[in-house]
Amino acid sequence: MVLEKLGESLKSTLSKIAGAMFVDEKLINELVKDIQRSLLQSDVNVKLVFELSNKIKERALKQEPPAGLTKKEFLINIVYEELAAFLGGEGHKIEVNKKPFKIMLCGLFGNGKTTTAGKLAKFFQKRGNKVALIQTDTWRPAAYDQLKQLGAQINVDVFGMKNEKDAIKIYKIFEPELKKYDLVIVDTAGRDALSEDLIDELKQMNAFVQPDETLLVMSGDIGQAAEKQAHAFHETCKVTGVIITKLDGTAKGGGSLIACAVTGAPVKFIGVGEKIDAFEEFKPKNFVGRLLGMGDLEALLEKAKEAVTEEDAQDMSKKFLSGKFNLVDLYQQMETMGKMGSLGKLMEMIPGMGQLQLPKDMISVQEKKLKKWKYILNSCTKKELEDPELLDSSRMQRIAKGSGTETTEVSELLKQYRQAKKMTKMFGGAGSAKGMEKMMKRMGGKIPGLGNLQMK
Repeated sequence: MVLEKLGESLKSTLSKIAGAMFVDEKLINELVKDIQRSLLQSDVNVKLVFELSNKIKERALKQEPPAGLTKKEFLINIVYEELAAFLGGEGHKIEVNKKPFKIMLCGLFGNGKTTTAGKLAKFFQKRGNKVALIQTDTWRPAAYDQLKQLGAQINVDVFGMKNEKDAIKIYKIFEPELKKYDLVIVDTAGRDALSEDLIDELKQMNAFVQPDETLLVMSGDIGQAAEKQAHAFHETCKVTGVIITKLDGTAKGGGSLIACAVTGAPVKFIGVGEKIDAFEEFKPKNFVGRLLGMGDLEALLEKAKEAVTEEDAQDMSKKFLSGKFNLVDLYQQMETMGKMGSLGKLMEMIPGMGQLQLPKDMISVQEKKLKKWKYILNSCTKKELEDPELLDSSRMQRIAKGSGTETTEVSELLKQYRQAKKMTKMFGGAGSAKGMEKMMKRMGGKIPGLGNLQMK
């Protein structure tokens, strides 16, 4: 998980509130100290930590909870709201509203700028934009080849000239071609430090390209130093936002996120893994929701839309409600989950699941189990997948041998399938709204994580 230690620490703090007999000044003081400790361990600036904790304390002591909220719920809500506000509030979405919309990337050497250019291209491509990448880094010999490889991986056109030393000349040559695209991402040269040469070249590129967005790419492991870099680039190169990379593997990520949030260059995207699609818009409220174990349904639905078409979803829904559910459908569900990301990351997005604090090894075991189940399903015949009742002991032995698994693992998969089918029947009934209402009544009108839903 992104900023895992900070998330665990904050969730532990919220658990303390939930387990308290009542909310008083002593509990609030303990809460504030816990939050201060969590943020300082994540390399957040001391002054900013005290600003945030004082706001939380002041609101918790002076404000009365609104109607419908208990004191505990209100206190948790204050922590959520203040953390989200501290990280940028509503966030800063980039809208591609002209053709070509130009994004120029800048940053220090070694911060993952070229890789980020590919991730950014994939992000906007998935949203229906025709994207082009252009490499203007004339200093690093392998920069053009690297971008070419990334472009081929995601089927995006890449422009550049391997041996040309004039960055503006490269852009000039390809400028007429770039007008055919919805979005153009310009990858510029990096440096080892914030040098005069870097600033001069970026100023010239900025003036010539006239980008709609100039985004600074920074590694999350620089922590509080992010503020100095963001200010320097913002003042000299008109940086409009920041992309923070490598957030998944650093304890200093909290420092870099908050450092940028308090400058004039807000965080607009974050890199959350090595894969090309491990990249997302930075939405402070959603991000804090995940940190606190409250989930992020918006991100989950976004991933679901990317993984499965609306037509396939409707087809599965019909099968689900009618109870006509076989191993082919189970296999498709597992394929969809695989496209959506790791089980651990998906669980972060489901409301309430993040607060369970399940052991990492438990999630790892389940992920391995899903992989084995796919091998088992691949060893079944078409007839067996469509009619699992055919699977007697001899067939199960054959499947186990073919998939390199044990017969007990085949049995476990079948047990899981039967449980899933039983659930579809409970939900579907006759495939009508009455069936759903019947199921809701059995559950007492409650769905875990969604509170009480009144059936009318």
